[in-house]
Amino acid sequence: MKRLALGLAMGACFAAFGTVAGGEPAAAASAQSRKVIVDDDGFGIAQWLLLQAPDVDVLGIAVVSGDVWRDEGVAHALRGVEIAHRTDVPVLKGAVYPLLNSEKLTDRWESLYGKLVWKGAWMRQWVEPTAQSTPPYHAADVVPDLPEGNPTTKASDESAVLFMIRKVHEFPGQVTIIATGPMTDLALAQRLDPSFAGLAKELVYMGGSFNPRQVRDDVAAAQFAREFENSPRREFNFRFDPEAASIVLRAPWKRIVSVPADPSTATELTPAFLHRLAAANPAFADAVRKKEPGFPLWDEIAAAVWLDPKLITRSEDLYVDVNSQFGAGYGDTLSWRPGYQPDMDEQKEVVVRTVDVPKMEQAIVDLLSRKLPAGK
Repeated sequence: MKRLALGLAMGACFAAFGTVAGGEPAAAASAQSRKVIVDDDGFGIAQWLLLQAPDVDVLGIAVVSGDVWRDEGVAHALRGVEIAHRTDVPVLKGAVYPLLNSEKLTDRWESLYGKLVWKGAWMRQWVEPTAQSTPPYHAADVVPDLPEGNPTTKASDESAVLFMIRKVHEFPGQVTIIATGPMTDLALAQRLDPSFAGLAKELVYMGGSFNPRQVRDDVAAAQFAREFENSPRREFNFRFDPEAASIVLRAPWKRIVSVPADPSTATELTPAFLHRLAAANPAFADAVRKKEPGFPLWDEIAAAVWLDPKLITRSEDLYVDVNSQFGAGYGDTLSWRPGYQPDMDEQKEVVVRTVDVPKMEQAIVDLLSRKLPAGK
């Protein structure tokens, strides 16, 4: 606790009196950039968009278990910043396990209520034939060789949770948190420091599902949307750690933007789109070519609409929570129009329902095509 208090105090001093690279006053640099911390369960094109974006200061990339185990996600993130020539951005280790949920509990739930389409780090095989390959199943402390190459740099020694707390104190009201994985890290930060959410500028997250209506049978990504036809309120990031998501969504954020699964069902990382991305910038070309097609652009939507809200074509204000009761609806999204919420600290959110997909894809290509010097 003394170490945390000292770190927060030092951060405040640096924010008030420090300088940034090149001797520019910290206060001036703050006014010129949008500060963001990414909390994700891996690394992908979404993070490159933020690293490439002008006037965006990525303070750090936190990694939590979800689609893959934390340590594998950390390796992807380290390699990702290396490819982007942005090793100045720290990669930080977050939570390895959800607050309460576990692989055994998930197996038990499936025996009672039916199979899940996607289980992330707990995934052993697909229930039915699918275009996407099955990720390698392994223990939490195993890091397989990465398709894009293994990193040579190391993660920060600082905990992702303490880093996020320190940064919102250092830059009160200025830091956006973009969460594109399970919310375990954010829940831990809020429980350790109840002022955490209130000190941030906003939370933008990819998670939850309301009622996706753009499921198309003619695209491979529709295989990820098939679950919504019978369980429209189920989505992986919430389902992996429902208790954490509920804690985070009831915290006193100044502003919350929700990017649920709904707009993603109209998108796909097709071979043609991958070709466009690979051609945009030689720095990313090899890694992009090794990405597997057929997945929706979940995280990319969250990053893109934060960078340019005009990409949103339809949104609505809703109060949102997550079902944390271990039953058939465990992890499902709960929502209410204003006035109907039970008033148990649910927060009003801007829920993105649809986006302009062609314009978003072009914006992604344009950002990846930017040529930046090492260290930006």
